[in-house]
Amino acid sequence: MMRTLRSPFGLFILIAMLVTACASTQLTSVWKDPSYQTRPAKIMVVGVAKNPINRRLFEDEFAQQLNSRGTDAIASYTVLPDEQQGDPAAIAKKVAELGADTVLITRLVSKKIVQVYVPGSPYFPPPFYGTWPDYYGYGYRYMYTPGYIADDEYAVIETNLYEAKSNKLVWAASSETGINDSDQKNLIQTYVGVMVKNMIELGLLGK
Repeated sequence: MMRTLRSPFGLFILIAMLVTACASTQLTSVWKDPSYQTRPAKIMVVGVAKNPINRRLFEDEFAQQLNSRGTDAIASYTVLPDEQQGDPAAIAKKVAELGADTVLITRLVSKKIVQVYVPGSPYFPPPFYGTWPDYYGYGYRYMYTPGYIADDEYAVIETNLYEAKSNKLVWAASSETGINDSDQKNLIQTYVGVMVKNMIELGLLGK
């Protein structure tokens, strides 16, 4: 306890780092075909990824969230093996066999590093200090933590929705997602949640 009270600056730097690490998904562009007024009934979800685990994580999360909104969704990996992922004809065949009316494709476009300056945080001491040496130490130290430069890493991801019968694009969204957070599952849930929310707002899904 005494060590924590005497070293307040590290705590504020840690908090600032955690806030930076928890960067959320931000939509950078959205487009919807104004002539498309149909709400999809069954969506084939396709995650474009070299890593099979990443593909499954994205497809499972999209399928779960879409199904929870009353839209039937199928994770493509459950009906299409990884070695056929690069075969559009095989995907189209499964879409037809399963009666999906739309195909949702999501892929990582790129990653980028953004340097941000994190300003020092004001230090607010506790209401009591225990002993006078502690009190004197607090009064003698600076009351602000020093600022520092932090690197924020972002994943640029695209998600597109296509009408199966015409193969035409009906909705597209591009986003940037902070990936400093090591919890990959949480990042995917957040990203998919933002995409699904936008689809709801545009009338593509039920609430």
